[in-house]
Amino acid sequence: MKRFFKLLSAAAALVLFTLLFSSYAITFKEQYYKLYHVHYQQYPDDVMENIYWLERAVAADFANPQFALTHIKDKKDWEKYRYLFMMHVNLKLIEQHMRLGRTWDKKIAYFYDAPWKEEYLRDLETAERCYRAGLYYWTEAKIWAEKANQSKFKFLYLTGIQNWEDESYRIDRGELNYEKVLNRELTRLQKVKESFIAMDENTY
Repeated sequence: MKRFFKLLSAAAALVLFTLLFSSYAITFKEQYYKLYHVHYQQYPDDVMENIYWLERAVAADFANPQFALTHIKDKKDWEKYRYLFMMHVNLKLIEQHMRLGRTWDKKIAYFYDAPWKEEYLRDLETAERCYRAGLYYWTEAKIWAEKANQSKFKFLYLTGIQNWEDESYRIDRGELNYEKVLNRELTRLQKVKESFIAMDENTY
């Protein structure tokens, strides 16, 4: 847990430094989203930094349509774009929380892990919180996907953000379902926790 807070503090310090010394004010959703990035090898502090930027993107206002991340020609495009943006950012938040959860997730409780039982149980609690946060963002993503899949948008495709359109389509078809993935991880994690809880002085 101490390690978690140290990493969180480091990420917050990095974010504060960026905000204080950046050459322009970051105000809108699109600007925060552009600060999200995935490294080839992502460490926990990278993930927490990404979560920070994505959560700021969720909370901020949209930029003027001329600064959208795809070409907007009319109000209908603008409406669908906003729904797809919110859906996509929530999906990215799920992915980042899953990646963060894996940092503390002990996949298997080996008998020789018994001396560190309490430490592993604390780590598993942290991993569980990350996965449960993912479930919250999945609920949000589904809401925005449903809005983007309204019948009035049936023949409207924003080709500049085709991957977002694909995500929306896959959610609508049930092909993309993070709830199923996260619940599977939580069920497995619970079994690992139970294995650790059952350990005693005779285990090792």
